[in-house]
Amino acid sequence: MDKQLVLALPHVPALDAENFHVSACNEAAVRLVGDWPRWPGRACVLVGPAGSGKSHLAQIWCERAGAERVDAGAIRGDAVRAGHVAIEDVDRTPLDERAFFHLLNLSKEQGFDILLTARTPPGEWDVALPDLRSRFRSLSVVHIEPPDDDLLRALLIKHFADRQLQVAPDLVAYLVKRMERSAAEAEALVSEIDRAALSHQRGISKSLVRAVLQTLPRYAHHAEDQEC
Repeated sequence: MDKQLVLALPHVPALDAENFHVSACNEAAVRLVGDWPRWPGRACVLVGPAGSGKSHLAQIWCERAGAERVDAGAIRGDAVRAGHVAIEDVDRTPLDERAFFHLLNLSKEQGFDILLTARTPPGEWDVALPDLRSRFRSLSVVHIEPPDDDLLRALLIKHFADRQLQVAPDLVAYLVKRMERSAAEAEALVSEIDRAALSHQRGISKSLVRAVLQTLPRYAHHAEDQEC
């Protein structure tokens, strides 16, 4: 079948609280957001793999707390100010360490809260300043665990919905049974399937999904799957 040129048009993910699916693997993180402002300290760390919902929960907390949401690289000496703030990807960005140390001290002095997100726990962060390293390691940490089947189903449905696509429950179950077990993979697979459907001008069916899986090297072990 002839392929059509596919433009990479942006889609807008839903980041409100109603679109966050609570499962056993993320309920501790959801509880952290819900417990604010009764946190054990002025700063907490939300740890989870790529695509696990850290940014979604940070956005929900920002709306709840009236907080600003920034990347870790935005925390600089001339940009530190008082106010609730969610700081993302702390372990993936070179840090202005003195600015972070000043911000943590300021949060205690001025009484505002900080939510940090990262893929790894504070003990694994590359921090040279001893006082900041010690302060990071003293923070309360909540983990988002790898997704279970229930969450994978919800993530797939959400990512399809973000692209204005509806799929049958049996197709979602087909994917959950075969896909790699990560939230990031759920988003990547939906993107591949959407692109293939647009390229071939076809609806999303099990045969299309199977064809997409067979083109991806990481799913080569499913190439012999002929289930209808």
